[in-house]
Amino acid sequence: MAKRVRRDVQYGSLPFDEQIRFFGAKVQIPTERWTDLWHEAHDTGFMVAGASDAALLADLHTAVQAGINDGETLSQFRKRFDEIVARRGWDYKGSRRWRTRLIYETNLRSSYAAGRRRQQLRLARQRPYWLYRHSHASTHPRPLHVAWDGLVLPADDPWWNAHYPPNGWGCKCRVLALSERDLERQNLTVGTAPQD
Repeated sequence: MAKRVRRDVQYGSLPFDEQIRFFGAKVQIPTERWTDLWHEAHDTGFMVAGASDAALLADLHTAVQAGINDGETLSQFRKRFDEIVARRGWDYKGSRRWRTRLIYETNLRSSYAAGRRRQQLRLARQRPYWLYRHSHASTHPRPLHVAWDGLVLPADDPWWNAHYPPNGWGCKCRVLALSERDLERQNLTVGTAPQD
């Protein structure tokens, strides 16, 4: 029986400036619980639940930033995480495997999506339509995300302000920018924003 090799999640082979700048601009906010920072506050704030020490949080931010800047893997982040935890004496909750994946992948996904959105907004004249794509990699897919799969709306539709992925913890959905020609080739039609 062949041994399965698990590969680290990667979000592209090269880092890109919009992603790097988005994450770098986040304000570091020490917190006790994940609920201390809520909803839209995550767009501008960097927090790690239980990292209430500013120096610890700065180290974690630097470790994630290095991963984004250099296209590092989760394994490389885990080495940095272990060094930080040992140096700062942080007694975090949860398993190392779960905690490192949560910190790293959540920040990579959200910064990647924010960077992509900035790129797509700049290209909106050439690619004025956005296509919502649900990721079938989700173990427990959210019914609304499944319902939105294949939805095409103009890039400037206000619906995107609240629904551009990621839409919640672990969301792997994405948005593709399309031209008029792309719509024709893929036999897609522009829809109307759901009232959800």
